[in-house]
Amino acid sequence: MADTHQEELARGVKLLHDPVRNKGTAFTEAERDHLGLRGLLPPRVCTAAEQELRVIGNLRSKATDLERYLFLVSLQDRNETLFYRVVINHIEEIMPLIYTPTVGKACQEFSHIYRRPRGIYISLRDKGQVREVLGNWPHSNPRVIVVTDGERILGLGDLGAAGMGIPIGKLSLYTACAGIDPTLCLPVTLDVGTNNESLLNDPLYLGLEQRRERGPAYDELVEEFVSAVQETFPQAMVQLEDFGNLNAFRLLQQYRERLCLFDDDIQGTGAVALAGLLGALRITGADLADQRVLFYGAGQAGIGIGNTIVAALVAQGLNPEQARQRCWYFDSGGLLVSGRTAIPEQKKPFAHDHSAAEDFLEAVRSLQPTAIIGCAGQPGVFSEAVVRAMAAQQSRPIVFALSNPTSKAECTAEQAYRWSDGQAIFASGSPFEPVELGNHRFEPGQGNNAYIFPGVGLGAVASRTRQVTDEMFLAAARVLAEQVSDDDLALGRVYPRLDRIREVSALIGERVAAIAYRDGLAQREPPEDGLEDIRQHMFEPVYPHYA
Repeated sequence: MADTHQEELARGVKLLHDPVRNKGTAFTEAERDHLGLRGLLPPRVCTAAEQELRVIGNLRSKATDLERYLFLVSLQDRNETLFYRVVINHIEEIMPLIYTPTVGKACQEFSHIYRRPRGIYISLRDKGQVREVLGNWPHSNPRVIVVTDGERILGLGDLGAAGMGIPIGKLSLYTACAGIDPTLCLPVTLDVGTNNESLLNDPLYLGLEQRRERGPAYDELVEEFVSAVQETFPQAMVQLEDFGNLNAFRLLQQYRERLCLFDDDIQGTGAVALAGLLGALRITGADLADQRVLFYGAGQAGIGIGNTIVAALVAQGLNPEQARQRCWYFDSGGLLVSGRTAIPEQKKPFAHDHSAAEDFLEAVRSLQPTAIIGCAGQPGVFSEAVVRAMAAQQSRPIVFALSNPTSKAECTAEQAYRWSDGQAIFASGSPFEPVELGNHRFEPGQGNNAYIFPGVGLGAVASRTRQVTDEMFLAAARVLAEQVSDDDLALGRVYPRLDRIREVSALIGERVAAIAYRDGLAQREPPEDGLEDIRQHMFEPVYPHYA
């Protein structure tokens, strides 16, 4: 771990309150004497394995997922090494607790369950002093910053400052899934107000009590934040997270070449969905160029996926127009067609010639897509009629219900399999339990961005790349698809098991770094062994020895 030299260590109670260096009951007899801890801890010295056993027992005794979330947050606040040991060793059980779906509930309850500060809040009141605010962060050189303005938290909408749970959760996954040292991670929330009436009327709401700023003051705050990051943390990569559609696309375009920056909702979602499609095509035996994908939703996620599919098809030899013809969209205005007026810029390339359709089932029957992808946070829109229509048109219909959290999923895994008589190839954004149908067991894959962004970040940090390019995300998608085994596919899973996620992240990191070295974007010389170099950059939750 970083900064663990004995001369820098606090002593006594202060050390026990330092989550980075605290070992709790694992401090040895020699360490207790050396660091002024004797008498401050129970006499027995415990191993990390014994501490982990105690944590898991306590975790499983909690009555609700929100209680489990709070228990884990408390552990992270007092002993980060133990927290990450537990998360890594129980990733399939714990990831739904520290991220989707439970983190959505935690964000909704944020102001009521708030316990201890974590991250940096930058509000409109801080204009003119953002650099000083960032300078208050206790770690000197963060390498990964996840920032949100809280406008579009998962499928829950505008949660304002209560959206801080998302950057915190994302950065926990950077460490657990890809080994980014937790001292190198900085969560940030830009508080520009909220239009959520329930929050504005909540006397305990912790954010600015004003409506969301959309004018020049917003842009000025973002610009000041970007400039302050460049000055204060020049080696940091910035991940934009859960910005609203009005800002996400334009901020990505405005800043992606100025600093090392990407938008996970656009690029990460695009990569993980493409990987799932490539996995599904290993089941169907078809080619990507032969697919027709119909999206429910044309926001950041939907357009991001479409752009990534287009990039993959262009790499196969199609021209951009041919590639875009494989992607169709259904949004709040119905089927996106060329005759519609006032189409936002990011949607225009996907507005094709076709008759209008105001009903999604009508669009499915008319277009006969090979795949439907949901990413609008509208639960239940993949109805029984829709799924049965897909199954009638395609022998192995691809049904991806990617909206988070679970309550926003377009359909459940059980519904997709049952309504298609077991023919659907299903994936979801939040996890679903295995489904028994007849004599077959289905284990649905989770198309979660956690398979992509941690590995991309690892490659960016290791190579010290100046930019995160679209090609890096395309490469990440291919690596992820390559890691799906035949056994996975036999169970209907188009993503590898979560317990392999650190291995997958290392492989993605190596591929991303290789692109940075090849394209002259890296700020260090390429290593002799790229994969070994990546592994050397990965944090392991092991206690240091202090005496």
